[in-house]
Amino acid sequence: MRGRLLFLAACALALTGCAAGADAAGPAADAGPDIRLTVFAAASLQGAFDEIADLFEDGHPGVAVDAVRYDGSATLATQLIEGAAADVFASADEANMQKVVDAGLAASPTVFATNTLTLIVPAGNPAGVSGLSDFARPDPVIVQCAHEVPCGAAADRLLTAAGVTARVDSYEQNVTAVLTKVAAGEADAGLVYVTDAAGRSDIDTVTTPGAEAVVNLYPIAALAGASAPEAATAFVAFVRGPVGQRVLGEHGFGTR
Repeated sequence: MRGRLLFLAACALALTGCAAGADAAGPAADAGPDIRLTVFAAASLQGAFDEIADLFEDGHPGVAVDAVRYDGSATLATQLIEGAAADVFASADEANMQKVVDAGLAASPTVFATNTLTLIVPAGNPAGVSGLSDFARPDPVIVQCAHEVPCGAAADRLLTAAGVTARVDSYEQNVTAVLTKVAAGEADAGLVYVTDAAGRSDIDTVTTPGAEAVVNLYPIAALAGASAPEAATAFVAFVRGPVGQRVLGEHGFGTR
């Protein structure tokens, strides 16, 4: 009998040890998500995509949008073509998406949002900029997205339609840089997307006739060689679905 009791005690101690070990290691959920997505997205999408990524994770347990890299679409397209690893690409124009498609890195991108430009000045408009025609004056400091960046290509089209030859002091690689310089008073005027200007107290907008005719289309695609193809496809579908479209609309984008 004594031997049997010792045997049972040893078993109990072993089980207790196992339980303690399990507690020390923590629950299995603490190991983190099984799938991690990397998204490359145009700088103008940052506010909307930060929110969309959180909502996507809420509805897809085990999947984390591990990193979202925001920059000018041209810069992101170049990085992808040069071998940067990502699962999804969302561009602010079709031209840079097409470069990625032509490189065999994506197929069948779909448009999920639209955007237009507006003229911005620092709060209070210290230089007295009243419209696009002031971009031709020598005295205001003008910043614009670089020509190869979607916001720059759109600005070129808008200025050409207005018959204005702009005297640009600085070309920036993404729309966030234009916004930052104007908001800081380092520039007197610039052109950014209406979504970037919305809700800002450190800038003012100036009526911009013709801007409604210059529309940027935003395509998105899951990338070839994605580390988690099904999750990448699900993220694209989420952006294009009712929740993603609601968030984009709340951030001022035109939806599809």
